[in-house]
Amino acid sequence: MKHFSEISATAERVVDAAESLIQERGYNGFSYDDVAKLVGIKKPSIHHHFATKGELAAVVAQRYTHRFKESLLQIEGHHVKAQDRLTAYADLFEKTFSTNKHLCVCGMLGAESSSLPDLVNHEVERFFDVNVDWLTHIAQDGQRAGQLLSVLSPEGIAETYLSILEGAMIVGRGMQKGTGPSHVASHFLKALTIA
Repeated sequence: MKHFSEISATAERVVDAAESLIQERGYNGFSYDDVAKLVGIKKPSIHHHFATKGELAAVVAQRYTHRFKESLLQIEGHHVKAQDRLTAYADLFEKTFSTNKHLCVCGMLGAESSSLPDLVNHEVERFFDVNVDWLTHIAQDGQRAGQLLSVLSPEGIAETYLSILEGAMIVGRGMQKGTGPSHVASHFLKALTIA
């Protein structure tokens, strides 16, 4: 499988189109024909860059995880307190959701994991591992600093918070509500934060 950093400009446009389609419809809801129409190229050209749909989706997830990791570093560089970092983290999900109620790429793919190729599931698992590890670290720091309650373990906070945000996107889309992940996250953080 190609690494996202090694792909051509045309292949990157293909990845951009596939990412948007995954966020709207999921892996099983789009075809190479859909991608070709969005990019304005012929279907064989897509196969030239990505032999299989699984390879394409894996590169989409790989690049998405990389961008997310960069955003996590920016959060750490701009915020010191755990609750501020957790609020900024929720804003990443809100930003995605505010674009036509798009869902997280890896959340969408995770929902379809039983029908995905192994290479896609591997990249999805890596995304969730990165996020749970980062959130666990932030929760540990917040509890040590007396900013967050210790009613849940740091790992419990991490998994619960990530699940809340992914779920808020799905419920927000399903209920056609304007409120998204940030709204739900603020309630969780109020219950978790030491005044």
